[in-house]
Amino acid sequence: MFVEDFRFDNPLNLSSFGGDEAEFIPLMTPEDEQELSAEQVPEDLPILPLRNTVLFPGVVIPITAGRDKSIRLINDAYNGSKTIGVIAQKDSHIEDPKPNDLYKVGTVARIIRMFKMPDGNITIIIQGKKRFEVSEWLETEPYLKARVIAKEEVLPKKTTQRFRALIDSIKETAIKIIQESPNLPSEAAFAVKNIESETFLVNFISSNLNIDAAQKQDILEEVDLSKRANIVLKHLINEQQMLEMKNQIQNKVKTEFDQQQREYFLYQQMKTIQEELGGVTSEKEIEEFKARAQKKKWTEEVAKHFEKELTKLQRANPQMPEYSVQRNYIELLLDLPWGEVSKDNFDLKRARRILDRDHYGLNKVKDRIIEYLAVLKLKGDLKAPILCFYGPPGVGKTSLGRSIAEALGRKYSRISLGGLRDEAEIRGHRKTYIGAMPGRIIQNLKKAGYDNPVFVLDEIDKLSFGMQGDPSSAMLEVLDPEQNKEFYDNYLELGYDLSKVLFIATANDLSTIQPALRDRMEIIELNGYTLEEKYEIAHRHLIPKQLKEHGLEKNDLKLSKQVIEKIIDSYTRESGVRNLEKTIAKIVRNVARKKADQQPYDVRMSWETVQEILGPTRYDRDMAEDNSVAGVVTGLAWTPVGGDILFIESTIYPGSGKLTVTGNLGEVMKESATIALAWIKANARKYGIDYRIFSKYDIHIHVPEGATPKDGPSAGVTMLTALTSLLTQRKVRKKLAMTGEITLRGKVLPVGGIKEKILAAKRSGISDVILCKDNQKDINEIEDEYIQGLTFHYVTTMAEVLSIALTDEYVDEPIDFSEVMESEVKV
Repeated sequence: MFVEDFRFDNPLNLSSFGGDEAEFIPLMTPEDEQELSAEQVPEDLPILPLRNTVLFPGVVIPITAGRDKSIRLINDAYNGSKTIGVIAQKDSHIEDPKPNDLYKVGTVARIIRMFKMPDGNITIIIQGKKRFEVSEWLETEPYLKARVIAKEEVLPKKTTQRFRALIDSIKETAIKIIQESPNLPSEAAFAVKNIESETFLVNFISSNLNIDAAQKQDILEEVDLSKRANIVLKHLINEQQMLEMKNQIQNKVKTEFDQQQREYFLYQQMKTIQEELGGVTSEKEIEEFKARAQKKKWTEEVAKHFEKELTKLQRANPQMPEYSVQRNYIELLLDLPWGEVSKDNFDLKRARRILDRDHYGLNKVKDRIIEYLAVLKLKGDLKAPILCFYGPPGVGKTSLGRSIAEALGRKYSRISLGGLRDEAEIRGHRKTYIGAMPGRIIQNLKKAGYDNPVFVLDEIDKLSFGMQGDPSSAMLEVLDPEQNKEFYDNYLELGYDLSKVLFIATANDLSTIQPALRDRMEIIELNGYTLEEKYEIAHRHLIPKQLKEHGLEKNDLKLSKQVIEKIIDSYTRESGVRNLEKTIAKIVRNVARKKADQQPYDVRMSWETVQEILGPTRYDRDMAEDNSVAGVVTGLAWTPVGGDILFIESTIYPGSGKLTVTGNLGEVMKESATIALAWIKANARKYGIDYRIFSKYDIHIHVPEGATPKDGPSAGVTMLTALTSLLTQRKVRKKLAMTGEITLRGKVLPVGGIKEKILAAKRSGISDVILCKDNQKDINEIEDEYIQGLTFHYVTTMAEVLSIALTDEYVDEPIDFSEVMESEVKV
């Protein structure tokens, strides 16, 4: 766009400079242009350097001179011919320019008027005449003087249609810029419209373009009018685009500002209307916050923080997004309990009744809860322990938390941690983020309304590690009774006391829990249910629950104990009762359909009818086999769905002494076979085994159900017994099962899962069980009713195992090892 002080100096009102009479310089006509071009350029000219200004022929501009040389030049010229040469400086910062500091091309100018200013400077009005080029510098003192040569302008030989269109485009673009620019007077458009001379139009527009002096100097030096016109049009179009962009930005900003003002006034009107209708305004809302704060039992530190945040809310504009963020934060501070605790119920007998009502068995867990209540009743204050219920799925770990909350008279809250991979889910987000929220701990405390709820942290072993941090590490502070008194949530930005919360974590696998986190919890193991326990759970809880959920009465279905036990044994194989409940639900749905259709059915459902509903049985319980074959021994195994018996089979045949182990066994189990064989070799003479057998025969050990992976050291004693029976051809004791780890020294070590293994042994018709002596404590924890009819043999050495397991009776058709060895000797 044009410079802001657009100089449409033709006509120029000279009276504005203090003249007595108004003198106007008319716009240049084509006749004036011809007369101007006919003037001769003086051979020698005094040169006036110009800063940031380029004078074009025909254009009138004011110049203020303050340098001594310039003032002296102007005085001499004004008193003489009034003709000078003006050339632009290359660098405007030079105070005393030399010939090399000036361009070569300038403009001959005539001084029209001169004014002496009060500060000693001189202002002159000059008009450009013709271009010239310096051929030689003559003098530098008292001012610059040069010999010049006129640069004649090259005009189009014939005014073509293209040149005419070029001039019209320059004029239209210039007028459009003047009209769109708020800083240019509208009279400038009138001046441009009335310029008849094409040359003067181009010079006039060039003089007023908003470009630097160097670019204007390039235009001045171009003598071809057509080329100069193209350059000018290019700058004009660029100026027009810049002006349009600037106007768009200004209009957009103005529109946004107007919208804010409009919203502000509308809000003020709405506020007034709300006050008239008795509604809640921001001031009333803040007063309500203050009233609620007075009822809070928070510390002085929290009170000061609340006052500070409330002051921020008062200063905020209710129409801005920050207002709602700040208000939500204030509401969270007010919604948190801050010391509000529910009253604990210390009736220990009532608590025991509730726990027994909701869960059958689990006596160890119930005793631990009663102990906690007893200590709390005596002491009055106790840092809540962090309990972790560990066990297989479906044994009631999660539902036990709800019963504990009811027994204590506390609020219950469950937090599912399975698959959680964002640390902010525990600690919260900083409230500066969009959509920020407090962590789940603070959210659930707000929901509970008290500082001492029962929190069930479900599936804590399934916390994941992701790009957003490690949630299990964030739980370290939550689950440490020594640290959680000042738990820091990123959103809350304050320490919060979690020491009164009773945290109960649940887990299926302790190995996946971070060691530091596991160390902070008290591990309470929940073993799988026995057949008898599952019957009681089904009879007392599952069947009544499913009848109620399916709209049936208590007397609409009766299942005998024998039928329920068969359902448990033949259709479910699990430690818990989740699949058992699904199976019972299927039977109840069948009854509900028949009752709804008014079809006859037997309320006391038989086993045959159950089989018709559920289909063929899924599982067949393995029973102990006879001892007619050497090398077959019954072992005891633990699985995630309970205990089971495991058969170890072995056979021997002529070969080169190779040991083969099959049955999808893990490395530990294979090593047990190797250890057992090595010990037997070392003690072969003691048991009457010819040492040559080990080099003349191959031994093969197999564990059936090869599709099922098996591993662990507890089959060591079973493999030892099977190999010894095979090599001696002695029978194994009837209805005998065993479990235990072995060593090369001949020791028997304790193993885990004893309760599940013993119950599996009883279900399979086992009468005698061999265990490590260190496992006797595990047997003592099992109720007597579950181990009636079982005889336990506690051992410490492998020799004791063999003395109990092997009889003096040989199998019916023993292998004659001497035939192979004697034949080898004869050869």
